[in-house]
Amino acid sequence: MREILGRRLQRLRSSLQSVRFRAGSRPRGGDGSESPDPLDAALRCATDWQWPVLPGVGRSGTDERRCACPDPDCSVPGAHPFDPGLLAATTDARMVRWWWTNRPGAPVVLATGGRGPCAVSLPAGAGALALARLDALRLRPGPVVATPSRWSLLVAPYSLERLGELLYAQDRVPSSLRFHGEGGYLLLPPSGVGAGGRVRWERAPLPGGGRPWLPDVAQVVDALVEAASLERVPPA
Repeated sequence: MREILGRRLQRLRSSLQSVRFRAGSRPRGGDGSESPDPLDAALRCATDWQWPVLPGVGRSGTDERRCACPDPDCSVPGAHPFDPGLLAATTDARMVRWWWTNRPGAPVVLATGGRGPCAVSLPAGAGALALARLDALRLRPGPVVATPSRWSLLVAPYSLERLGELLYAQDRVPSSLRFHGEGGYLLLPPSGVGAGGRVRWERAPLPGGGRPWLPDVAQVVDALVEAASLERVPPA
């Protein structure tokens, strides 16, 4: 009996090791799915979610710390549109395929506002505080995009007037907050950010057809302002 149980235990261990090997054989995204390549990600945004996208300029081929654009002092190296310009952002699958077939490693850039979501971004530490605050209040956040240095919470499109009203009601708005509205842009996963880093989903859009759900900016702005303020306070 001991021999039989021993053999069964060994087979179970072997099976578990096999499953772990298969699960760990490829990188996985923040939503638990296998990380897509930029073309797959761009097509999902454009066709499934109807978010207008275009390829980013990317990094220099000789120095990944520098942008591939002509500006030697580019403030957002690799993380902005160049050719085509932002106004070319589209949801057309044929155009998306053409772009990323010709530039397969190009970053995926979301054109914010209008047909796409808007976003509010803040330093990564403050972003984690903001999500914890929203969870504690049982307020549902939308998708959250993360880089090693900043987190961006996607929200429903807002106007400058609406945003201005919300911020005017705050006692103080930290300068570390950034707002990505009409005419803005945001890098989406799995774009690279230099030094081997990548954009990832901290909170991925829920699987299923149609556009991902997005909260109104009014639902999250208090938590974001509070978190950005707290992160700036040095520990006692």
